[in-house]
Amino acid sequence: MTERVTLITGASAGIGAELARVFAAKGHRVALVARRTDRLTSLAAEITAAGGAAPVIIPCDLTQPDSGDRIAEALAASGVEVDFVVNNAGFGLFGRAFQRDRADQLDIIAVNIRALTDLSLRFSEQLIRNRGGILNIGSIAGFLPGPGMAVYYASKAYVLSFTEALRAELAPRGVRVTVVCPGPVPSEFQARAGFTPGFDSAVLKVLPANVAQQAYRGLMANKRAVMPGLGIKIVPFLLRLFPRGFILGAVGLLQLRQR
Repeated sequence: MTERVTLITGASAGIGAELARVFAAKGHRVALVARRTDRLTSLAAEITAAGGAAPVIIPCDLTQPDSGDRIAEALAASGVEVDFVVNNAGFGLFGRAFQRDRADQLDIIAVNIRALTDLSLRFSEQLIRNRGGILNIGSIAGFLPGPGMAVYYASKAYVLSFTEALRAELAPRGVRVTVVCPGPVPSEFQARAGFTPGFDSAVLKVLPANVAQQAYRGLMANKRAVMPGLGIKIVPFLLRLFPRGFILGAVGLLQLRQR
């Protein structure tokens, strides 16, 4: 029987690295995807030293249109099939959309939407055959409009909608599909986005290791959505109490004030 792997994107740091550790500790062989080869090599050595199976390392820039092909080729060359896809890679940019570099913002769509969609669909036959699953890392931002990070918020709204629809389609085939919607998580995300975490981040933050643990348990339990942290769990409920226009203004005021 062909060996199976859990494919994890954005595995070089933050939630992605923690997810790799969790899956490996639970007996999964992992295939690690990220741009930074040195980070992947270091994480792979850590996993192996802890007794895990040797990870497949796939250095790859998901902004590139051929990234899905490169990942598939690397997996085929290693003689493995995918039984879980973990679409963790993603980034955002802080600031007014019309003032940011357009190419950089299109890269957000390439990583957060195109790559996630490509990998979810590309390996769907293997997931069905292996009765595996898809874990997509969304965000509480997916429930909100986001002046100040307009493209990022919109991309996470796509992740939420796409994951829920794909779950309905794949459930009869025995495939679990779960979306994780964390709030602020201390990681390299903030530095790359270009903002300093404020009071809201301090109140709502959950550590990457905790997000990864809850995400893994949620996927294995076949939950539709996982919302790490008590504070985040009440946000969708609170959104129902206020008009959309009020929410739009409040988010814009909070984010653009941090600029």
